[in-house]
Amino acid sequence: MEKAAPSETQPLTPPKASNCKEGDDCSENGLLIKITEPKFQLVEGANQAHPSQGEKEETTSPVSNGISGAQSPSPCNATGGSKGAPPTPAAPMTTTTLCVAEGQQQLMELDERETWSKKVDFLLSVIGYAVDLGNVWRFPYICYQNGGGAFLIPYTIMAIFGGIPLFYMELALGQYHRNGCISIWRKICPIFKGIGYAICIIGFYIASYYNTIMAWALYYLISSFTSELPWTSCKNPWNTNNCTNYFSNKSTAWTANSTSPAEEFYTRHILQVHRSKGLDDLGGISWQLVLCLMLIFTIVYFSIWKGVKTSGKVVWVTATFPYVILFVLLIRGATLPGAWRGVVYYLKPEWDKLFATEVWIDAAAQIFFSLGPGFGVLLAFASYNKFHNNCYQDALVTSTVNCLTSFVSGFVIFTVLGYMAEMRNQEVADVARDTGPSLLFITYAEAIANMPASTFFAIIFFLMLITLGLDSTFAGLEGVITAVLDEFPHIWSKRRELFVLGFIVTCFLGAMPTLTFGGAYVVKLLEEYATGPAVIAVVFLESIAVAWFYGVSQFCSDVKEMLGFSPGWFWRISWVAISPIFLLFIICSFMSSPPELRLFDYTYPYWTVVLGYCIGTSSFICIPTYMVYRLATTPGTLKERILKSITPETATEIPFGDICMNAA
Repeated sequence: MEKAAPSETQPLTPPKASNCKEGDDCSENGLLIKITEPKFQLVEGANQAHPSQGEKEETTSPVSNGISGAQSPSPCNATGGSKGAPPTPAAPMTTTTLCVAEGQQQLMELDERETWSKKVDFLLSVIGYAVDLGNVWRFPYICYQNGGGAFLIPYTIMAIFGGIPLFYMELALGQYHRNGCISIWRKICPIFKGIGYAICIIGFYIASYYNTIMAWALYYLISSFTSELPWTSCKNPWNTNNCTNYFSNKSTAWTANSTSPAEEFYTRHILQVHRSKGLDDLGGISWQLVLCLMLIFTIVYFSIWKGVKTSGKVVWVTATFPYVILFVLLIRGATLPGAWRGVVYYLKPEWDKLFATEVWIDAAAQIFFSLGPGFGVLLAFASYNKFHNNCYQDALVTSTVNCLTSFVSGFVIFTVLGYMAEMRNQEVADVARDTGPSLLFITYAEAIANMPASTFFAIIFFLMLITLGLDSTFAGLEGVITAVLDEFPHIWSKRRELFVLGFIVTCFLGAMPTLTFGGAYVVKLLEEYATGPAVIAVVFLESIAVAWFYGVSQFCSDVKEMLGFSPGWFWRISWVAISPIFLLFIICSFMSSPPELRLFDYTYPYWTVVLGYCIGTSSFICIPTYMVYRLATTPGTLKERILKSITPETATEIPFGDICMNAA
């Protein structure tokens, strides 16, 4: 990151003669900093920039973020007096010196913040973050489970009125205030700063289990470099007597106790869950998975250690490669015998399910976790945009691409499931019993193994899974990294590489329980309880803080300063009422009927559910804890403390042509 040259950063010098008369309400302690040579002075009373002597006078329009001077602190107030009061005769020199120092520091921070090299880097990064492994395995399963084609109706409604408005809101917040998820709250509503800390803890939990799934995919990828894929045979050391290879022997009958070679390869060779009794006895650590995860984190480190300028180049591969592979797999799947059975099962509408509450709950949860607001990523990515970037258009484009990718992924999965049903002589519903990662690592892997050119398709399929996961990992870690670096710039701003290394090592060590023989049980627990409910609650409070405390009118004014137009009534209503209700709907449904966890033949005992809630609470507790801390440390009466705690305390630097000025 480059610093502004000292010669290019100059304080505005006041004119030698002042026109202010005694008793007039005017101030001369303002400061405006610009990068070009001419010097200006900002007169706070009139909120206008006047040219210095020798230049042609031009009238400039007022620049404001909509907060009146009486409500928001000036970035540089006169010393020894109240805001708006005339400065004392002894104050101007001292005040000007202080203002120059503060203004130079603010401009340096604004200039030093890196931006995306190209607009496409940002779009690919956001698309890569939103389109992850869940688009491939979760959406197809949720769709056919909740009415097939009929499910697209509640899914679309929830996307329009819930997911996309939240997505747009976070992009606009990050781009306007140019801060990560912690320090941004000083400019919005300081008492909610605990939201930022909660997001960082959630990000750590996700990094501790999400990358383990990529380690499984990497293990599969390495195992695919053979002439015969190892999950096509029942003659391996890990196979049992129940192993049934119906592809090699068409006369073999498939029974309730039968297990496929792909299932035993996944459960007994990759995961080795048979060597664990459950969460109370995880067993030893799989050194193969440790090495795979170490390689994954090494790739992640060298992709993000320098910031968005390096990760923005990596996503040109990791964000586009999955689409190429999806297209290849879609064409291949469509040509398989029985593929039409899977497509019919995927899209055949069951209209009666539209009257079931759980269908709408699943639609809301799916669109929320698919678009991914609330993880600090959208705030971080948008904070590296140029101020006048059209984030409204970005929100619509990226969210639409994400939803369409989920829909197309369903065809990729179900054409293969139809082929599996044809080969087994079963119904598609019986074949599609696997959910989550098992759908990819068992069912889809088995289908690939019995295709012509199986080695080629296995390699590109698991490469696709890895690249899908890498994009989301880049984004999730960058959300935490940006938050910490913005909150503690005096410690980490010049030591980004060191901090990223320490954070990734911490995530690697935190992932150790997921690398044990019972690690799959830990992954399932963390996915269902440690992150899901917590992040939904965090985004609910975030939407309330922005729409009701910061104010939807103020927020729309900020958007107008960036884009030149104000959001319409649809967006205002969505931010104020519909989106919070949308989130509250998901929270209440989860609390009223928490999911009953089961993985393979293991049913989670009750104490593990309590443990899951405790892990989830450990992040959310940051919010009320910081509120209490804030009120306790703020001077004044209780009313004064509350007012100070909900009033923005830091101005936002607004670029105005070549001039950088504070929105007060």
